[in-house]
Amino acid sequence: MLQTMSDNKLLDKFESIQIRFEEVGKQITDPDVMKDMKRYVKLNQEYKQLDSLVKAFSEYEKVLQNIKDAREMLAEESDEDVREMAREELESSEAKVDEMEENIKLLLVPADPEDSKNAILEIRGGTGGDEAAIFAGDLFRMYSKYCDAKGWRMEITHYTEGTSGGYKEIVAKVSGEGVYGVLKYESGVHRVQRVPQTETQGRVHTSAATVAVLPEAEEFDVDVKESDIRKDTYCSSGPGGQSVNTTYSAIRLTHIPTGIVVTCQDEKSQLKNLAKAMTELRSRIYNMEYQKYLDDVASRRKTMVSTGDRSAKIRTYNYPQGRVTDHRIGLTLYNLSAVMDGDIEEVIDKLRVEENAQRLKESEL
Repeated sequence: MLQTMSDNKLLDKFESIQIRFEEVGKQITDPDVMKDMKRYVKLNQEYKQLDSLVKAFSEYEKVLQNIKDAREMLAEESDEDVREMAREELESSEAKVDEMEENIKLLLVPADPEDSKNAILEIRGGTGGDEAAIFAGDLFRMYSKYCDAKGWRMEITHYTEGTSGGYKEIVAKVSGEGVYGVLKYESGVHRVQRVPQTETQGRVHTSAATVAVLPEAEEFDVDVKESDIRKDTYCSSGPGGQSVNTTYSAIRLTHIPTGIVVTCQDEKSQLKNLAKAMTELRSRIYNMEYQKYLDDVASRRKTMVSTGDRSAKIRTYNYPQGRVTDHRIGLTLYNLSAVMDGDIEEVIDKLRVEENAQRLKESEL
């Protein structure tokens, strides 16, 4: 039985949300607030989330009002044509209510504050030698195609090629709308079962590659002192023309307090490489703190997002059977070729649904 508008607990929350929405709207136009970039960005993120809530609540109120009006018409009208219109309106509106309530409940649960950020994507060949590097290359191609389909921009910052193809490691920055909130489910160990190109007997081998997805840190997210960084320059290696091996354009940054090392050799310009390397360094330092958040979430509930354990096997790609299995949710799909061509939306959608169910359970909404 549907709740009436007067005793609807969700609508009780709407008034305070509306007030906060108006408050934040005023604050983000305040010149003093705009001077504090960290605060301004946080308020903008909150405003965006509240805007989605206010719009969802407004639509929900309209539907509840339609239900109320339709019931009154059925109770009062004798004209059969009007009653038929009221029945259709009632049926249509009641069909929307449950889905709208679930959507509002999800919007009310605080999202991961990092979801809206760009991401640093790192893929490394694991166990399996040359075949692992080839598989790392296949995964990079898969993500490249997925990012293209989403309209996201991918910029390679560093890579080391495998001796038989693929990559021993490759690091890229992915920019776009809500990138980290989507790609974060890809962190973990990806395993492949197939006959390697180097195998002469036709036997199926198992190899692995690790994927790490980090939220990109903005300059104001983490304070990195210049005195804590050792900068080295060297000649780039790999494709890129004659200047690659003759100019010291490649950058290696070492953050002395943490021991984190990042390299960038993608650009011919040393300044551009330095800017990219600094972005990655900030993100890796920031991720050390963010990891505590992930660990805290994992201690309270099951999460679909890797908590940084590089031994966590999340997915298997089985070529002989044309099968992809995601071990976190027990999902098996028989469309391997489409997945390797970047069609991973279905897997990510199902992981998000499970993650949202866990978040709702935790919130007790």
